[in-house]
Amino acid sequence: MPSEQVPGTRAGSVTVRYWAGARAAAGTEQDVVSGGTVAEAVAAVTDLHPALEPIAAVSTLLLDGRAVGRDAALADGSVLEVLPPFAGG
Repeated sequence: MPSEQVPGTRAGSVTVRYWAGARAAAGTEQDVVSGGTVAEAVAAVTDLHPALEPIAAVSTLLLDGRAVGRDAALADGSVLEVLPPFAGG
């Protein structure tokens, strides 16, 4: 699983996992980035993977298994999951 570290100044590292179309846009299953909030982590991964930006904008974000807003604080070692909307049948 490829992973990239982006230096940050506030919080420790958070693992960002991608699902479905987000995984395809990122070209990887996960990244490890730094940030103090969900918004900062999302900004870091969209800097790494610009094609992810429109998908992340409409995705549900889960922090350690719970849906959160972009202003949620991150703790070192947290897992943030990017779940894009999808159609099922």
